[in-house]
Amino acid sequence: MNVLIVYYSMYGHIRRMAEAVKEGANGVSGASVRICRVQETLPEEVLIKMGALEVQKAQANVPVCKVEDLVSADAIIFGTPTRFGNMCGQMRQFLDSTGGLWAKGELVGKVGSVFTSSATQHGGQESTILSFHITLLHQGMIIVGLPYSFAGQMRIDEMTGSSPYGASTIAGGDGKRIPSENELDAARFQGKHVAEIAVKLFR
Repeated sequence: MNVLIVYYSMYGHIRRMAEAVKEGANGVSGASVRICRVQETLPEEVLIKMGALEVQKAQANVPVCKVEDLVSADAIIFGTPTRFGNMCGQMRQFLDSTGGLWAKGELVGKVGSVFTSSATQHGGQESTILSFHITLLHQGMIIVGLPYSFAGQMRIDEMTGSSPYGASTIAGGDGKRIPSENELDAARFQGKHVAEIAVKLFR
């Protein structure tokens, strides 16, 4: 049973979360997990001005996802940062290139799930995941979130991301806050949960 993690990360927060999702999914017997990234669309001079070039170079060893990679997966877990309460443009462009898969029903019945990040605590994490779900529903995918059996999303003793829609992290306005252990645990839980459901469906 193949799990594919597809992410875009400008400053590294989503990449850290993606690696935690992979850890969780890898712990499920029968699951084969791959991770890939969405192609960067911004020119180098823009990335330099945004202070993101070094992060992009650091993940150059992660393979770029191709549309056809989605076909061989039984479960696809998407990671995107939030942009004004929605997914980032790079992820939107990638999804917009899957029309051929939609026409053939290639993703119908596959498990789909989403995790995200935002600069602030109320920066549109839930709206990003929920609006992402619309595309997955159009593709006929089976949506899986982050159930309340992950009790960490109910913590009030610390500022933390994550909701029943999916794992998330808060990056801070300057992008210097790294995912907390609770947020990484949420990502691991989501990866494991998605993989377990996909294994059941695969069987």
